[in-house]
Amino acid sequence: LQGLIGAGMGPGPALALLLAGPALSLPNMLVIRRILGTKKTLAYVTLVVIAATLTGKLYGTVVEP
Repeated sequence: LQGLIGAGMGPGPALALLLAGPALSLPNMLVIRRILGTKKTLAYVTLVVIAATLTGKLYGTVVEP
């Protein structure tokens, strides 16, 4: 997190990237799609993006008021 912030990224977006990145990697997505199917995978992706965005926004608001 400190490396991204040191490069000029805000703390909220950096946290959101670190939360969503591993969950939305291509190998993970392919495995999840094979197990759950396409519709549930799209729902999973949507929920991860929403959760990471909200968490990053909240963290950015608390850390940098």
